[in-house]
Formats: sequence, structure tokens, C-alpha cells
Amino acid sequence: MIPPSASARPGYLRVVRASAWYDLVATAGFATPWTYVLVHDALSSLGRAWGLGEMPELDPMQTLFANLMGSVVVVWAVLRIVRPLPVHGLFDGAARTLFAVWQAYALAHGAPQLLWLFLVVEVAFGVAQLVPWWRRPGPARVLAVQSRSDMSSTKR
Repeated sequence: MIPPSASARPGYLRVVRASAWYDLVATAGFATPWTYVLVHDALSSLGRAWGLGEMPELDPMQTLFANLMGSVVVVWAVLRIVRPLPVHGLFDGAARTLFAVWQAYALAHGAPQLLWLFLVVEVAFGVAQLVPWWRRPGPARVLAVQSRSDMSSTKR
């Protein structure tokens, strides 16, 4: 029997679900070409008003990649809202680490300073979801928690 860990507690699952709600709200507008135009214009206006820079001019490839990212993140967010599991927090924390690294890279290479707002949230949710896992000895525990979560949810 594996002892309960911080990542298997209800409070941790609330963090997983909260990060999913943030993702859904923040990225739903990126999921289609029509809504992305509105988000792009809103972010450019906000960046101009706050002196943080504007979004680059829209082009078909930028729109495509925004739509791909938005679509995947929306689906991932809905999964974590409907069925949050401890392992979802682990993987989301890892994804947020990657997102934060690439956002920092973009900022270092001239991206609008408005990106800092997103970077701060990525880092905050990433830390909140990864710290409980740092106390675990290895990958076997990840699989054990996943299995235990799956078994308890199928008994319902």
C-alpha cells in the first residue's frame, strides 16, 4: 500500500481543477480563427494602453499555431475539469514548465512585454502542481497514484 501524498489530497485536486479553469478561460479564444482575431486585437489594445507592446501583425501561420495551441489546451483543460487526477497535475506542471521556458525565450527575443502576465501565471500554477511531487522517490509512484485514482473512480 502506498501512503497518501500531498498530490493525492483533495486540496491538490482543487489546484489541478483551478489551473484547468484558468486555461479554459485564457485559451478558448485562441481555438478558432474567428475568435483569435478578437483575442489578438484585444491583447494588442491592452498592450498599447499599458505600454507593454503590441501583438505582431496577424498572418495565416500565426493564426494556425494559435488555433492548434488553443484547441489542444481547451481539450486538456476540459479533461482536468471533468476528471481531475493527481497525475494530471504532474503532467500539467511539466507542460507549464515548457510553456514558461518558451515564453521567457520569446520575451528575451523581443516579444511584447504583455507576455509577462501569462508567464507569471504559468510559473505559479507549475510550481503549485509540481512541488508535491518532488517528495516522491520516482516514476513508480506516479504510476501507482494513477492506478489508485483509476481504481477508486471506477468503483463509483
